[in-house]
Amino acid sequence: MPAGGRRPRVVLWAAAGVVVLGFLIALELAARHYGMPGPITEQAREVVFPPKSGFLLYASLALMMVVLTWRERLIAAGTAIGIDVTIILVRWAAGITVTDGHPFGNGALWVMLGYGVIAVTRRTGPERVLLLKGVGLGLLLVAGRKTGDTWLLITSKTRPSVLDQYTATADHALGNPSWLVGRLVNASGPVGSHLLDYVYIQLAVAAVVVALYQLRNVADERRFPRHHLVRTFLAIGVLGPAVYMVFPVVGPVFAFGADGGHWAMAALWPHTPTPVHAPHPMRFDGMTPRNCMPSLHTAWATTIFIHSRKGPRFLRFAGAFWLVATLTATLGFGYHYGVDLVAGVVFALTVETALRAHARDWDRPGLRLVAHGTAVFTALLLSYRFFPLRMAEHPWLFGPLLLLAMASVIYGYTRTTRLWEPGTAPAPQPIPRPEPA
Repeated sequence: MPAGGRRPRVVLWAAAGVVVLGFLIALELAARHYGMPGPITEQAREVVFPPKSGFLLYASLALMMVVLTWRERLIAAGTAIGIDVTIILVRWAAGITVTDGHPFGNGALWVMLGYGVIAVTRRTGPERVLLLKGVGLGLLLVAGRKTGDTWLLITSKTRPSVLDQYTATADHALGNPSWLVGRLVNASGPVGSHLLDYVYIQLAVAAVVVALYQLRNVADERRFPRHHLVRTFLAIGVLGPAVYMVFPVVGPVFAFGADGGHWAMAALWPHTPTPVHAPHPMRFDGMTPRNCMPSLHTAWATTIFIHSRKGPRFLRFAGAFWLVATLTATLGFGYHYGVDLVAGVVFALTVETALRAHARDWDRPGLRLVAHGTAVFTALLLSYRFFPLRMAEHPWLFGPLLLLAMASVIYGYTRTTRLWEPGTAPAPQPIPRPEPA
């Protein structure tokens, strides 16, 4: 690429880096305002202290290693494991017991930071850029988890009232699925609950597995594909919490269940559906995150399912299993209402379409579908907020309408992305020749 073509791209990456850094600093200051450490502090602590999720750190390291050769990957993985073993032995010798977080994962973070230093000091040109992209990809996944935690803190501190009565009332149009699935999960016993809990917690690790398949050729081709799962995963994590601030909801297990304590409206979930009456905002504690609308776990699981469709059979099966299990967990544990899941699917497909359309320079089908998805998502939120009582009183009308609205976005997505797929070139037709006289 000529120097003139590289310059705008370098400026774009530099501007993106400044925006990300400014966003992290703003979240850090906001968390400090409420007396809590922010994402930068939390990430810096994990250089030495036990990390919150060692699995996520090693998954991030695996993402970073897509830019390395197989020899470099073995060295990086061995170094990370060696550092972790050393830290564990030092803690054991000092009598330090890990009571919060995982005893491993620091080594993976050290290796990612080390490769960042190597990229700046030992690499030049395209090789430096590629390695920095790999390190940035791995660290962004970790930073996304930390920023998400800070966002949840901000929602609990800045939104004293929640709209759970509205979503619970609107959920009558769908037949109160959280109450139904909650009873089914309780009936499945500890085995089913533990399996669903593991699926719910390790969603980011599942995303990394799919992303590793998509990025398997980066080291050979020396470039990243124009679009991959991690981009959508991170975009959903950044944009979703902004909706939490507009539509704060804590979930049925808190607002109508035992986990809400004296803040709960009543101990109804999962055995007794909420009564149908005019909803009102309700005060809630300053600790529970307002992280239900939309369901980002549903949005993330939807994108994992979408991106696993082009993988081998095992990956397609795993993507479908993770989607079904995540939907079951979000409802069965009382973390979400059914209307949250509908909004989450629409939100995911709209963000996914926007990123794919951006990679294609915003063609007309992409713009049309993004506008349609945005309109449907906005209509869903407005209907939950201003018409929940009518939805509950006429479930046979509004239930199918909700599902049809979601289905319209699903259909639009499949139709549009099918147009974007490279088709088979038509067979050349012979040129007609005039008959000799």
